[in-house]
Amino acid sequence: MKLEASPIQFGTDGWRGLLGVDVTIERLLLVALAATEEMICRGNCDLNKKVIIGYDRRFLAPEFAEAIASSVSACDLEPLLADESVTTPACSLAVVEHNALGALIITASHNPPEWLGLKIKSPSGASVDEDFTRAVERRILFKGKSIPEVQEIQKFNCRKNHLRNLQEKFDIPALVEGMKHMGLHVIVDSMHGSAAGCIKELLGRESGEFVKEIRTNRDPLFGGNAPEPLEKNLGELIASTKKSSQVGQPYLGLAFDGDGDRIAVIDETGRFCSTQVLIPLFIEHMAQVRNIPGCVIKTVSGSDCIRLIAEAFGRKVIECPVGFKYIAKEMLRTKVLLGGEESGGIGFGEHMPERDALFAALLLLEAIVQGRQPLGVRLNNLSKYIGPSFYDRIDLLLANNESRVRCEDFLRRNPPALVGTKKVKQVILMDGCKLTFAERDWLMFRFSGTEPLLRIYCEAPTSKEVQRTLSWAKEFVSSI
Repeated sequence: MKLEASPIQFGTDGWRGLLGVDVTIERLLLVALAATEEMICRGNCDLNKKVIIGYDRRFLAPEFAEAIASSVSACDLEPLLADESVTTPACSLAVVEHNALGALIITASHNPPEWLGLKIKSPSGASVDEDFTRAVERRILFKGKSIPEVQEIQKFNCRKNHLRNLQEKFDIPALVEGMKHMGLHVIVDSMHGSAAGCIKELLGRESGEFVKEIRTNRDPLFGGNAPEPLEKNLGELIASTKKSSQVGQPYLGLAFDGDGDRIAVIDETGRFCSTQVLIPLFIEHMAQVRNIPGCVIKTVSGSDCIRLIAEAFGRKVIECPVGFKYIAKEMLRTKVLLGGEESGGIGFGEHMPERDALFAALLLLEAIVQGRQPLGVRLNNLSKYIGPSFYDRIDLLLANNESRVRCEDFLRRNPPALVGTKKVKQVILMDGCKLTFAERDWLMFRFSGTEPLLRIYCEAPTSKEVQRTLSWAKEFVSSI
């Protein structure tokens, strides 16, 4: 069966699709050229003509990055191409450091191995907004098939600059000494992605004594799974962390997605810790220990615990749709402590208006060392303070686009008033359909911006309630 390419449309963070079907060199060059022209239209090219070009470890990503640099040159701009695969946050930071017009990054982030795509960053380093991507889509419609010739491109060490910037924002010697004093060991799973080797380099020469890394080699197939730091994809890290902790010293597992902007953590008991449970700890540490000002931004799919802990420290909470570009928009216009999403991305106001998993990892290590308690103990204490909360998400593959439209339309027009025995108190249609029953008790339906998936989120006071509600949701969707 011959696969047909889908229209070129941007999702929550970039344009992505099947390599060789949706994403081809011809289509990618057209998108890159349109994006560059839009940068020129909105930027000040008299002051700076630089555009950062980066790429991850996916199949053909280095070759495609070099090719799209020609699109930038064709627009009489100066492309700066990373000399090796790098994390997306490294490219975002490079935009700011070089005062560039923006960045074009070849990556499909956490998507399956057969995907590839393009992320576009603004002069602030944040993802461009929806107005920008719609303008790019309009430009593509009026373009011909001419492709610029590949030219000699200037390269730079994007990775090194990023790691240096991170080291300047933390007291690395004190952090290392604190880890050694606690006997804290770290196992890092970069999931074959661009963040491989970064933690060891950040912590310096002595890190070999207490930092172990797994899945560091480049594997465009990512071991057969999507490079997304979900519990189901981290079996080796979970088993290694739990087993190592049983010898008497606390171990911590750190997992990064394919392009290094998402994080997940495994505590010393082998418990999977998503950003849902990490963000409250970050808020506590940054507000109480670091005494950093600013509000907290959460997506509509985020845990209510984020709001509760933020309000406990007197911080205003802003809720926005799913997609870090919405968080970044708030970070650019107001003072923000942090902005986080349930899928692993956290941005910190003192760093930059974009997700950075390596910054989050260093901050987490700092919080553990300064609190002088293993992560699991810290999180249990926070849970006692906030109250019980359990959270999970399932993804349902939809049969076709017609099924998606029908389901989306039904939920918008006829949201259920009763979920099992739970009465729906509020319906929120900010981004999908969210049904709230009580505090820390809700169900949400949302369609993916990049894949033919329906994501179903749930938070409840007990794990059994979460699974019961998710089971109800699956049956409900199948009946539509």
